[in-house]
Amino acid sequence: MQKLKDRVLLITGGTGSFGNAVLNRFLHTDHFKEIRIFSRDEKKQDDMRNQLKSEKLKFYIGDVRDYNSVERAMRGVHYVFHAAALKQVPSCEFFPIEATKTNVFGTQNVIDAAVFNKVSKVICLSTDKAAYPINAMGISKALMEKVAIAASRNIVGETTVCLTRYGNVMASRGSVIPLFLKQIKDGNALTITDPNMTRFLMSLEEAVELVLFAFENGNQGDLFVNKAPAGTIGDLAQALKELCKADNEIKVIGTRHGEKLYETLCTREEMQKAEDMGEFYRIPADNRNLNYNQYFSEGETDLSVIEDYHSHNTEQLDVEGMKALLSNQPYIQREVFGEIEAVQYPG
Repeated sequence: MQKLKDRVLLITGGTGSFGNAVLNRFLHTDHFKEIRIFSRDEKKQDDMRNQLKSEKLKFYIGDVRDYNSVERAMRGVHYVFHAAALKQVPSCEFFPIEATKTNVFGTQNVIDAAVFNKVSKVICLSTDKAAYPINAMGISKALMEKVAIAASRNIVGETTVCLTRYGNVMASRGSVIPLFLKQIKDGNALTITDPNMTRFLMSLEEAVELVLFAFENGNQGDLFVNKAPAGTIGDLAQALKELCKADNEIKVIGTRHGEKLYETLCTREEMQKAEDMGEFYRIPADNRNLNYNQYFSEGETDLSVIEDYHSHNTEQLDVEGMKALLSNQPYIQREVFGEIEAVQYPG
């Protein structure tokens, strides 16, 4: 990645968990001469500025909903990681227009500003909830993907737009692991929605690796998905209890607004054309135009036998497997073991 030495990177939503993980990867290397953090939260920007104290970092206050603020931050930028989004399922369920403004129109603003400023590549971050969406957050992210792919078909110039889609990021802000650990420390019951609900398990570092893989390998309109293990919410709660040597009660509270029993990373329609790239799937854009009858007059006979790639049929971790996985996450090492160094759990 030597070519990045004199380049400028912009991260939208850069004060979030993903932005911090990217900074942890690149801030103290010679990759990127400048990293711009674009977000609307001046408090988080100020905390990041004071904590990191890096000349490489530049901060831009703005909102992806506002094209002008995005365009100003984009001047002189070579690459964009677009992570800004409304991500909480319940809040998006109650305020779907707000999710649309940020996740859909905000993405269009980012792409338009990137094309205007001749940015080399934009990586848009999506979620497993965009596949077969049943909630407002997933629907807005699915439409975000469509916006990005549609834009990629029509770009004339230097900008490449591609996407990544990944599942739950362990210990990211607002996720269930920090909630469970707080409940354990406070001596409260661990509140789980459905013990049989499965979710993909992915670290922040793996989320960054997926984006970097797309950065290196992405063509116009490509969608990249990483292969990840999964487990049940019940086993996750039990694993955290055992790591913390706690005996808190586990309380089943029922499924929340818009939650699925399992999450899909690739639909069967996508799996039909997916390219297996080892640890990742590459799903090329559908570049047919509106004259569909030029391409086929009959349906796909093998589509009905192809399975989705979802958290029920990927590699399943039991309680011991989850303990081994969790024990190597920096957040768990800090919050549970009180240290930063890698802890190798025997199992």
